[in-house]
Amino acid sequence: MKQADIVVIGGSAAGLAAAFTARRHYADKSITLVRKEKQVLIPCGIPYIFGTLGSSQKNLIPDAGLQKNRVDLLLAEVTKVDRETRTVYTTEGEIRYERLVLAMGSRPAMPPIPGFDLDGVFAAVKDAEFLDNLRKRLEIVDDVVVVGGGFIGIEFADEINKMGNKNITVVELMDHCLSLAYDTEFCIEMEELLKSRGISIRTSTKVEQISGNGKVEKVILSDGTEVKADAVILGIGAVANVDLARKLGLRIGLTGGVAVDRTMKTSDDNIYACGDCAEKISFFGGKASPLKLASIASAEARIAGANLFGIRRENVGTVGVWSTCVGDLALATAGLTEAMASGQGYDVVAVTVQCPNRHPGTLPGAAKITVKLIFERNSGVILGGQVMGDVSAGEMINAVSACVQSRMTADQIAMFQMGTHPLLTASPIVYPLVDAAETAIGMMHRS
Repeated sequence: MKQADIVVIGGSAAGLAAAFTARRHYADKSITLVRKEKQVLIPCGIPYIFGTLGSSQKNLIPDAGLQKNRVDLLLAEVTKVDRETRTVYTTEGEIRYERLVLAMGSRPAMPPIPGFDLDGVFAAVKDAEFLDNLRKRLEIVDDVVVVGGGFIGIEFADEINKMGNKNITVVELMDHCLSLAYDTEFCIEMEELLKSRGISIRTSTKVEQISGNGKVEKVILSDGTEVKADAVILGIGAVANVDLARKLGLRIGLTGGVAVDRTMKTSDDNIYACGDCAEKISFFGGKASPLKLASIASAEARIAGANLFGIRRENVGTVGVWSTCVGDLALATAGLTEAMASGQGYDVVAVTVQCPNRHPGTLPGAAKITVKLIFERNSGVILGGQVMGDVSAGEMINAVSACVQSRMTADQIAMFQMGTHPLLTASPIVYPLVDAAETAIGMMHRS
């Protein structure tokens, strides 16, 4: 029987980050990572296999980091875990552990739509061979319907569109695509861009049935419309993979993830959980959060990995930072949108500013950038922000997230000392984070 001080189950973002962090904090401990996949995909890169990358082999997490961090890899499937003897049973043998980390991730949500099991209906399964076969299938079809207008849906739609000669329709239940991630004015910009690229958008619409004789032929919508379909992509989110945790008798949280405390410890003192399989608590008010992102997974993993043999870090809660990009348009959010904040009962001041991301704006590469910041009116504390513009939005939103996590006030952000350069950033005179904060202060003083 093999023995390891630390056993990590799962080899994607959370599993790897937990193992690497444990190595940094516990140099003398033996660590084994168990996963069933021969190759591990970069989860957020999956849509790009179908257009930009062209193959799953260009979207893999290399195993070199395991060797560098002295983490043993066992390619096997876990069949059961005995909590009393602290033994992990796998298809390749048994492992005794002192501490166990569950990082099994999530799987695609499967909607209760009649016909979802027809040939030609696919979800974004995190398996390289499956996705390569799906790409080959999509190459020979003409009509594709994407169910769900969130990140997965719009990114799949745009990447499949790059394959050429496809009729692509996105069907979204909400009033706008991406409405759970951005305020309406941002969603509209993305919808208009997708339409300009030849993608049909059907919002405020429910899929009633996927129809066909053995294989998909059409999708029937709630308004009675029938949309021709040779293939249907389901992109409506993910659910926590807690099958093993349930077998272990671990407590499950309100949103279906493994319940953990702020140190990422489960109801068993020797078992930790992180990533998509773990329950999330919001940074704002401490309620359960349904968010599942690789960035959250890796942050939780760095907490779990550090705490295995003594508490060194605590989880302050999930802020929620994300972005998406289609063509030259990038959208990004950190914390609460205006709609989210108002829905949670905050009295908000919302400010939107626009400026070129270069100074002067006539420089090559200059593009308009829009920043919207949300503040709590009485305290002036920032609750969140959104950025729309070019690829620089991806890093600017991380600056907004730092402000949110530090609970900075509008006054503090207005005094933010930024570095600027004509070829790299907006002008220091109208730097958008500072400009928005100053504008918000004026609005608060007038209220």
